[in-house]
Amino acid sequence: MKITKILSTLLLGGVATAALAGNNIDLNTPEGNTAAMRKILCDVEDNKVSYYVWHGTAYSRRMGEKDIRLFNVEGMSARQCGTVDGGIKGKTYKLVTREILLYTDPKTGKPLDKWNNPITGEEVDVIHVTNDPVNQGPSFPNDKDGKVLPWKKKFSGQVRDKIWWMKFDIPLFYHNVLAGDYQKQVGGVYHATEMFDFVGDTESLVSGDFANTHVDWIRISDWLPWMMMTGREGTLYIHAAGEKLASFDEISPIMKEYIQKNAPEYKTAPPVTDDRKNETSWLTYKDDVKGGMFKVNRN
Repeated sequence: MKITKILSTLLLGGVATAALAGNNIDLNTPEGNTAAMRKILCDVEDNKVSYYVWHGTAYSRRMGEKDIRLFNVEGMSARQCGTVDGGIKGKTYKLVTREILLYTDPKTGKPLDKWNNPITGEEVDVIHVTNDPVNQGPSFPNDKDGKVLPWKKKFSGQVRDKIWWMKFDIPLFYHNVLAGDYQKQVGGVYHATEMFDFVGDTESLVSGDFANTHVDWIRISDWLPWMMMTGREGTLYIHAAGEKLASFDEISPIMKEYIQKNAPEYKTAPPVTDDRKNETSWLTYKDDVKGGMFKVNRN
């Protein structure tokens, strides 16, 4: 997954182990940057699972038309970290996660099985996202000569008294696994942008056992494949917000019910030894749904 490689470079620093719990973190040092980033992403303790959850809304945008609220979304990510010793490159960590994104009814909040496409007038089957895994490999704080990399010398976020924040803009443009072999010639390349904002209180980041973190997520992309848009002009955009949680019990009843019925493995993160290839929503769609030739309806 391209986005995980980019986020790995941006976010992963070095190591923060259980020994850091309860100790103050100096955000102006390489070690402090590493420890803070790990607390934001997962937990200071190896093999301890935490969660991110988010809720939001998906809209359509087409030239000359009013944007349409299409459906809501609810997502979760189960995650944990394991320490990795890179020798002269320093200590860092590997992040392992699996994630769900549900497309939900704006009135009930429940996952949709069917959806009436207001643009095409067609009722379609809804395919929710279950990506397993979505991992980020180790990114060491030092170069091959043991020198600290410039962007890891101190915490890369902004800190103002009681609050810290950071943002990441990630443009994506790469081969679309659902399109054909002639994407350079006729189009169909996957094109999207992911935007993340992370915000939290400084005290829990530098001195607590758990970093209280809020996240905003914006995604601008092509239409989802299950929407059956057949190449129509336009864009889908999603705006969501959420937070980091310490336990599965804190996740919403709707998400917990979906996991218990359909994907019980998502109660926890993959093992830190997981070395499988990452999945994306387009890859899982290809695995789950058989493609077909386009046919013109002749009346």
